[in-house]
Amino acid sequence: MESKYKSAPEAALKGSLRDFRAPAGPGLISRVAGFYEWQNLRRQHELWPYARSTSTAPKARCEARSDIGQKFSGINFASQDYLSLSSHPAVKQAAIEAIGEYGVHSAGSAALLGNTTNSLRLERALSDFIGGREIVLYPTGWAAGYGSVQGFVRANDHVVMDILAHSCLQEGAKAATQNVHHHGHLNLQALERKLSRIRATDTKNGIMVVTESLFSMHSDTPDLGAMRALCDKYDATLLVDCAHDMGSMGEDGLGHLGLQNMLDAADIIIGSFSKTFGSNGGFIAVRDKATAEYLKYYSATHTFSNALSPVQAATILAALNIVTSGEGRALRRKLMDNILYLRQEMTAAGLEVLGNPSPIVPVSLGLESVGRFASRHLMAMGGIANLVEYPAVPQGGARFRFQVMAAHTHEDIDQVVEILAQAMHDADMEYRLGHEAPHRISERMEEASSIPAE
Repeated sequence: MESKYKSAPEAALKGSLRDFRAPAGPGLISRVAGFYEWQNLRRQHELWPYARSTSTAPKARCEARSDIGQKFSGINFASQDYLSLSSHPAVKQAAIEAIGEYGVHSAGSAALLGNTTNSLRLERALSDFIGGREIVLYPTGWAAGYGSVQGFVRANDHVVMDILAHSCLQEGAKAATQNVHHHGHLNLQALERKLSRIRATDTKNGIMVVTESLFSMHSDTPDLGAMRALCDKYDATLLVDCAHDMGSMGEDGLGHLGLQNMLDAADIIIGSFSKTFGSNGGFIAVRDKATAEYLKYYSATHTFSNALSPVQAATILAALNIVTSGEGRALRRKLMDNILYLRQEMTAAGLEVLGNPSPIVPVSLGLESVGRFASRHLMAMGGIANLVEYPAVPQGGARFRFQVMAAHTHEDIDQVVEILAQAMHDADMEYRLGHEAPHRISERMEEASSIPAE
């Protein structure tokens, strides 16, 4: 009988995106071909699980296609729609009405004529939600993160950031100054050492301390009160990126800023609309009008981008109205129930979940090669989750990132846990069969064949 386990060349199991980050050679175009060769080798062996597309709305169950058009469907834990608002009737109706009134495009930068009545309403509603702060809107969450650093930090200033801070924050820092200092993940002692060394030689220039309220690959959070105390001690500005927990966690929807009673601790708050609020876009919240006005004209991703469309602003506002309502509180409770149940059932199945309860449930895979096999099996059996590999996570720390929705049911969770356990068993077998001595291969095959069918 033909084995269900498929071999794959070693080159498709090794390597990472980092290997092709800085190709050598004088031809800027020709030298990138090596990446495509490696990518395509993985693709040919069904080990390239990226750039997939949905064929239906990104609900708890959906239909999708691989990047070469292969159809599949299943239980969806790969979409970022934590409160399941992207298909909420009130949110969709708001979009329809906005199109009828305004069309589909803002047609300008917010620094010129790109604002609409809807975006101004959204600014006011967000300000009410986040304690009366001034709000600056951005076309994407990435643009908000980048602009929050680049807009304030200048060449002689310093940025001290968690080593796992998001790409938008890293790139914003690199664009602003050469004085970028990284500290170990959530390591307050390392943070203080960095701040102390900077202030020992530079008392004239600014320091921005950058963190996230919920780290999206590890599902963990910093001690924001301790970070505020260190910023006060060393005269530094605290920036907190709340992309993943704002709106989706806490009774008030304020995420870890609310859960830790630290809403006032952050000098700069960043938020994204693409995780909970059913749309693209992002914002920066600051304490006063003067700071907001400066940001509008010196933050490049605000000044030189078209503003949020009237449709986006209307859908976000409709979602925000739900987030701040009794319905929103009920959805967050349902979401947390799903989160806790998924983590419980994963653990009961012998799977290793990482971090703390949040809409992100990372499941450890270990070796990248095992992760690639597991992703192939998961998709084939009707489970949809995103594989995360090095360099997005530490080498040898590959994982699935399950993103939970309020609309998931316990039945969805039971089924996907069963599928995942089988996918990881099969991936482990596949990896071992390709890497163990020949005499062990036949033994493993006998072991696999003796497992009763589900």
